[in-house]
Amino acid sequence: MNAVQLTNIRHLTLSELETYFEQMGEKKFRAKQVYEWIWLKQARGFDDMTNLSKDLRAKLAAEFSFPALSVDTEQHSNDGTIKSRFKTSEGHFIEGVLIPTDDRKTACVSSQIGCSLSCKFCATGYMDRKRNLTYDEIYDQVSLINESCEKAYNKKLSNIVFMGMGEPLLNYNNVMKAIERITAEDGLGMSPRRITVSTAGVAKMIKKLGDDKVRFKLALSLHAANDQKRNEIMPINESNNIEALVEALNYFYKQTGNEITFEYILFQNFNDSLKDADELIKIYRRVPADLVNIIEYNPIDNFQFNKPDEEKTAAFMNYLEKHKVNARLRRSRGKDIDAACGQLANKKAV
Repeated sequence: MNAVQLTNIRHLTLSELETYFEQMGEKKFRAKQVYEWIWLKQARGFDDMTNLSKDLRAKLAAEFSFPALSVDTEQHSNDGTIKSRFKTSEGHFIEGVLIPTDDRKTACVSSQIGCSLSCKFCATGYMDRKRNLTYDEIYDQVSLINESCEKAYNKKLSNIVFMGMGEPLLNYNNVMKAIERITAEDGLGMSPRRITVSTAGVAKMIKKLGDDKVRFKLALSLHAANDQKRNEIMPINESNNIEALVEALNYFYKQTGNEITFEYILFQNFNDSLKDADELIKIYRRVPADLVNIIEYNPIDNFQFNKPDEEKTAAFMNYLEKHKVNARLRRSRGKDIDAACGQLANKKAV
């Protein structure tokens, strides 16, 4: 006989909790206490709720589940980057990264267990997508990385980027709900302006972000500035081509006025010529983008590209700057622990 599936208590609203407590003959304010433990105090189980009686905690544990993430392993890079491997309640693994610089402490979080998009240069793309992360699991990642940040650097997180494992816009509802809880005053209280959601390019969902009038920033993983090359390394481009993405980004900006960034990894002898730079400039001029992040390629096992030499990279950057493109070269962090852009694959620490 199958065990009864308990309701995840973190999936109840405050009013649903109030109804539950009233029905069991408890005072209504208990609901507020539990809700605060879940979100404001970031409890990871009923035993953490120390201002509730043991009897009440036992009742809650019998009625509800509380499937929180836990830290499985933590790796520290020579450059200060910290990669955490998190374990879900049923034993899946995901990774998140703390990226520290002098002026900011950024959490790079995952939205799915694995990924379905198969981008050729990304280690996660070679994994099967097991499932979407729930909004409380995404919240746990931020909370746990923040704890790691406070322990290592005595500072709270300043920024969050959805650039870890998975495609955030294919887990739309959970990502939106997680951001609502992360930015809520009775949650983590972070400013939405300090959150960036990165997408490989799902045009329909970029437009939905605009319709929903979101307040966070958007980054598009472009990585090639014509459809032929983009199809080669990002199969999603076959159904979401550059023209569709340009239209969607313009719609998003018109609806929200929010900052848009292009992400562009340089691959040797593939997208690093001045002709490629020209094509990138043309796209940049068609979208109200604030910035182009030029990213160093980080080698992975399955993909046979290399990064261009410093001279070629400098020539590409200089060409963009000469043509008034606001471009920044993003040096990789955490390469020695497979924590850099595109390297997240749940490798066991050695």
